[in-house]
Amino acid sequence: MNTTKMKKRINAVALLPATVLLSLVAAAGAHAADLSVAPLYKAPPAPVAPPPYNWSGFYLGVNGGGGWSTSHWDSFGSTNGSGGVVGGTAGLNWQTGHAVFGIEGDIDWSNIKGTTTTACPAGCTTQNDWLATVRGRAGYAFDRVMPYVTGGLAVGDIKASTPGFAGQTQTNAGWTAGGGLEFALTNNWTAKAEYLHVDLGNMNCGFNCGTTSNNNVSVREDLVRGGLNFKFGGN
Repeated sequence: MNTTKMKKRINAVALLPATVLLSLVAAAGAHAADLSVAPLYKAPPAPVAPPPYNWSGFYLGVNGGGGWSTSHWDSFGSTNGSGGVVGGTAGLNWQTGHAVFGIEGDIDWSNIKGTTTTACPAGCTTQNDWLATVRGRAGYAFDRVMPYVTGGLAVGDIKASTPGFAGQTQTNAGWTAGGGLEFALTNNWTAKAEYLHVDLGNMNCGFNCGTTSNNNVSVREDLVRGGLNFKFGGN
């Protein structure tokens, strides 16, 4: 074999380990470079905000509170009364945008009463034993908080009595108006506080309440109530 060719082959074999080593070093350097730019922490995805509360739907609930009354007797003047109310509620809301429209009805047991001794020494008493309302409602929803105004029909009894006379009880239809604030506690449960002014008009008690045939007795009430409702259907 040619001596020159033999030397070239020996040199090539001698350089092979060095070439492999340089290749390994270059590959390790490239991998290290990749690691240096890889993120050490991956941020979690941003939380998704829940959808706004939807007030639409049918609901049932309970309500309770207290009230103050003013009753005027043509024969004996005026008397002020007070007492509590408690009962049940049913309603239906429809929401479009922030506006909420609805209809609500309730019926309450009541013990609002007052007695006057002005020109009636034995005591003339006016009492309201039950009260029902059917009202429209209009509110503006701030997500889970809704202020509202309300008004409509009020129906209740007027009971008038004078010692020594038969007395009289009559069911009257009148009107009511007021407003309130309602909160969504969960997707189904809401709580409210409201004020209502109620005017049940008057009745002519006549000789059942005194010595004259024309003895009108009127009843007006101011109610402050709280309520708890369950809305069917969730949000």
